[in-house]
Amino acid sequence: MTTVIIILAAVIALIIGFGISGKRSINVTALTSPGNIGQSGLLGCTFEPDIWMGSIVIRWAKVGVAGLVHEFRGGKDHLQEQDVVFQGRTAVFADQVIGGNASLELRDVQLSDAGTYRCSITTSRGSGAAVLRYQTGAFSIPRVHVQTSSSGDTLHCEAPRWFPQPTVHWTAYSNAGKCLPHAADTSYELNSENITVKVVSFLRNITANATYTCVIENGIAKATGNIKVTDFNITRETSLHMVNLNTESVSSSLPACHWMLLLPMCLLSL
Repeated sequence: MTTVIIILAAVIALIIGFGISGKRSINVTALTSPGNIGQSGLLGCTFEPDIWMGSIVIRWAKVGVAGLVHEFRGGKDHLQEQDVVFQGRTAVFADQVIGGNASLELRDVQLSDAGTYRCSITTSRGSGAAVLRYQTGAFSIPRVHVQTSSSGDTLHCEAPRWFPQPTVHWTAYSNAGKCLPHAADTSYELNSENITVKVVSFLRNITANATYTCVIENGIAKATGNIKVTDFNITRETSLHMVNLNTESVSSSLPACHWMLLLPMCLLSL
């Protein structure tokens, strides 16, 4: 009886670890940041490395799209089944695949590229997949500067491309940390592609010995422009951060019902 229990435990371990096909599930992880319309984007995907390049198959698919986004196997691209909307716009990093990098470069990002993508990996060690949600929009770093005129100094905060239309808000503090009153005028001008907008915001009647911050943000990105004004000089600092990074991973596994059905067969063979 003890022998039977040991054998059954070993069988279950093998089935769970390797599956019906004799291969185990492998860890696949996807990470993405939003795509900037008109520029190149990255859909990140990594997997457990395999020394046999010929055994590695990478398939990228998108929910709602009939064809594949990209396929790479045997060390080469295989794009016969690639959907027309992705033709000429995708690439994997072939020299990094053997190290476990299945990330996809997506060139000339379109607004319609947003959606749910699946990165599926098969190697000699097993298979797995990861799902990610890809957002698209437009975002850019602002330029902040002071314009001097006879009516007083005006602070300008401009960013060339945003979508969806962002909100803009300012903060103003004296060097002593006191919140200063401020009133800004913000306008949005549609760019030539009729999707993105140019953002221009003015802050009038600024004073020396204070720090002003312009924040531009939507649901995808947040850009900040800081400008510190003193009696002697002006210093600037800008930054851009993505606000919606996401990561998901799913490893393929053997359904419980499969190995439960195998148990009676194992018992009968003992």
